[in-house]
Amino acid sequence: MRALRLLFLGLLAVVLIGLALANRQIVTLRVLPLEAGSFLGWDWAVQVPLFLVILAGVLLGLLIGFVWEWARESRLRRNARQSDRKARKLEAEVQTLRHDKTGPKDDVLALLEQSSR
Repeated sequence: MRALRLLFLGLLAVVLIGLALANRQIVTLRVLPLEAGSFLGWDWAVQVPLFLVILAGVLLGLLIGFVWEWARESRLRRNARQSDRKARKLEAEVQTLRHDKTGPKDDVLALLEQSSR
């Protein structure tokens, strides 16, 4: 299993290095289109290699997906916590009832005790 994981990580590294080498050209990222930025007086731009833009987009997509799933599953986590609390409460109640039970713990002894009375 460890060898399979290392093989996968090695292939992933080769693919990412190949992506980076094939997309080294510099691109300009702007917050707004050029005309809108000039009109509003806010023309922010940065120049970065294309592979960084690609990798940042993939990472941002993964982050958004993880946060979306975490929020979607919050109801399931809440229900699990409530069920866990209820199970612990019921287990404590069973333990209390077992300790408070009067009479012999063996059914045969209980029958013998009743017949002797």
